[in-house]
Amino acid sequence: MPYVRRHLESALDRSLDAARVVVLHGARQSGKTTLARQIARKRGGSYVTLDDDASRHAALEDPMAYLSALGKPAVIDEVQLGGDRVVRAVKRIVDDSDARGRFLLTGSTDFLSVPTISESLAGRARILRLHPFSEAELAGCGQLNLDEWLDACRIEPPPQAADRAGYMGRVCRGGFPEAVALAPSERAQWHRSYLETVVQRDITELGDIRRGEALIELILWLAAHSAGELNIQAACQQLGLDRSTFNRYLAWLRTVFMIRTVPAWSRKYASRITRRPKQYFADTGMAAALLGIDADALASPTSTVSGPLLETFVLNELARQAIESFEVRLHHLRHYDGHEVDIVVDRSDGAVAAIEVKATGSPSDSHLKPLRTLRDRLDRSVPGTFRVGVLLHTGPYCHRIGDRLWLAPINVLWSAG
Repeated sequence: MPYVRRHLESALDRSLDAARVVVLHGARQSGKTTLARQIARKRGGSYVTLDDDASRHAALEDPMAYLSALGKPAVIDEVQLGGDRVVRAVKRIVDDSDARGRFLLTGSTDFLSVPTISESLAGRARILRLHPFSEAELAGCGQLNLDEWLDACRIEPPPQAADRAGYMGRVCRGGFPEAVALAPSERAQWHRSYLETVVQRDITELGDIRRGEALIELILWLAAHSAGELNIQAACQQLGLDRSTFNRYLAWLRTVFMIRTVPAWSRKYASRITRRPKQYFADTGMAAALLGIDADALASPTSTVSGPLLETFVLNELARQAIESFEVRLHHLRHYDGHEVDIVVDRSDGAVAAIEVKATGSPSDSHLKPLRTLRDRLDRSVPGTFRVGVLLHTGPYCHRIGDRLWLAPINVLWSAG
């Protein structure tokens, strides 16, 4: 497929101008190599990958000599395969110079969580995460400005409407660049092969996982429970795992960016908030393929998983578009009285936006109840913090429906100019 400009590219350029080392990590096949090569070409740098046996052996044999000979910026792909020996050589080289943008390191695992790398490059490196494609990137749109939602309390309608079938097609397609370019009939096999590669190369080898079949069962269980609160005790009973093994396997799935954890949100107005986080599959195309579900099945009104996967899709789109914002955090809310809100956007100044996601194309007034409840509670306890509540749905309606509450189609998330 033709090159798709990534929203992260501008931030990556700025980071290379400001820091001696930039670490670009993210899930395997999310487009890191393509973006890193683009940056190397644009800046006249060099590119090597430690996924290549010859390059890895040369780097491990004499890392100082090997790395010092690379042009600036030196892009080192899949740096986790070089372990501490390579990363410590990077540290020694940049400690001898104040030059900015000396190295761009990429990795398919969370750089700070890989046990074979103890050196964090603290104070020397800026760490950025690349997600699979967002819908906004695929549409060639600008990033969603959540600050406008929070400050203007207004939602602009998208120029074109979409329908439930179209949204479910996007859910099943996901955002991995290679999967996006495939025909729907070929994507399921691609996703299954991807899972096998990640489990065997990035988890089993690095993590010394001895029960590969149990790990696969956990992944399938998480796909079936995406957008749900994580009850570890119940999960362990269903999967036949002890708590320690479950937590270790789950940590590795986070390390390879397969699972996204969203913490519970609370304010002092309510002391009886559940503290369990929600777990989301980081790509809905992968989750749908593992569950054996296609777009037609999800589009059926009787589908029991369309709601959770659609919520996962929206949460992922928000996370993928908020890549540069340190001011905005994503949470979920569930009170012991049964009051729930799918997604709470919390800004560092205290401003709050609440988002509900519904698979229906004809939302009813009852669907707005969670948003009204949170608005009214915050108005009583912390006036001025609740800015906007948005019910995202699969229909065409986009209008205000009460004080600071809106109905909007899901594609409002990727229709910015």
